[in-house]
Amino acid sequence: MHRRHFIKNAALASMAFSASPFIVRKKQSRYTVALIGSGWWGMNILREAIRSGEVQVVALCDVDEAQIKKCDAEVRQFCTDKPKHFKDFRDCLRSTKPDIVINATPDHWHALIAIEAMQGGAHLFLEKPIGHTVKEGTAIQRVARDTQRTCIVDFHRRYSPHNASGMDFLKSGKAGRITEVRAFVNYGWGATVLPDPTEAVPDGLDWSFYCGPSAKQAYSPNIHPRGWRQYGAFANGLLGDWAPHWFDQILWWTEEKAPRRIFSTARYPEVAGGRDMPQSQLAVYEFEGFTATWEHSLSNHRPDQPGENVGVKFLGTEGTFHMGWQQGWTFYPHDSKKDIISQAAQLDEPDSQNIKLVWADFLASIKSGRRPHADIEHGRQATNMALLGMLSAKLGRSLDWDEAKDAVVGDEEANGMLRREYKGGWEYPG
Repeated sequence: MHRRHFIKNAALASMAFSASPFIVRKKQSRYTVALIGSGWWGMNILREAIRSGEVQVVALCDVDEAQIKKCDAEVRQFCTDKPKHFKDFRDCLRSTKPDIVINATPDHWHALIAIEAMQGGAHLFLEKPIGHTVKEGTAIQRVARDTQRTCIVDFHRRYSPHNASGMDFLKSGKAGRITEVRAFVNYGWGATVLPDPTEAVPDGLDWSFYCGPSAKQAYSPNIHPRGWRQYGAFANGLLGDWAPHWFDQILWWTEEKAPRRIFSTARYPEVAGGRDMPQSQLAVYEFEGFTATWEHSLSNHRPDQPGENVGVKFLGTEGTFHMGWQQGWTFYPHDSKKDIISQAAQLDEPDSQNIKLVWADFLASIKSGRRPHADIEHGRQATNMALLGMLSAKLGRSLDWDEAKDAVVGDEEANGMLRREYKGGWEYPG
């Protein structure tokens, strides 16, 4: 049996766990902050902003009054700030003119809010995936460069201690030559799909504004506040949600910026009147020097496979390296006489991520003018892999991608689907 060897003292470990406690408002706060999208995840980010001791929270914005009230109550536990409340992000930006905007809305709102925030002078902390369609991401990156605003993407796995040390291990060549990479998320939840319940829109929720540039959907508690990722009007399923994190790890490892060919196939729920994103999906990404695959399942968590059922595996000539999440990383050597090597994860609570390190880099980048480690370009490239995988599944054919031209080669129909028609009088960016 293998003896497992644990690596300790990762380069970023001390940074990850040197967090200052929650603070009462510091007089030297430098940056005013507006949170747009005041739900669970937005509060996770804002909590770290407050913890940094360098911000004043001036605004909370959400189409749901209940979300704002809950967020406001938590803010007041941590500091003495008294943020204003808004339902319309445009009113929020014009009224408070924040130095920093945190955009933690559903995906279909990312581009419009991101662009207006940066054009108004704010630096942007943007959730992944950066957009709902490919050309939204193109427009966001262009505006970030034109305005010279810092735009960081919440790729906290670029900062987590075990991810950083694992990337050092991979780049050292200890796994050998790698030509196969497999990314996967197999939760094994949500196997049963039922029609959405029909309910009246709750008081205090502006459902029409929630739908915004997407086609108007019937309200369901299955969608809001936490289930929207499984509805194509607002997101791109598990591939759009989880895959950008793991695709970013792949792109961090390689010197290539994008795949040259993509093919995907998916199985969709067979129940009408409910979520419409894939139950399971396979995608293949052909790069110049290697082939990457994506696999997810909402109906089977792969109990027959050892190790964590999320992450990305790099298959090298010397062994297999699994970059995971809650279980850290592990290298399984081909030589049975060699030790299995692991590093445990070091994650912050209550969210089991390392947002604190992303926020620290965000502030440092604003101050220095340099681009952050999780710059918008990295966010666009990783998001594009997910969105092109979804597009291939919809069309039922492979796509040849030209990164330099930001276009699918020789496929007019596919290029037309790199953007979408906005509803409700909203204008598509770019």
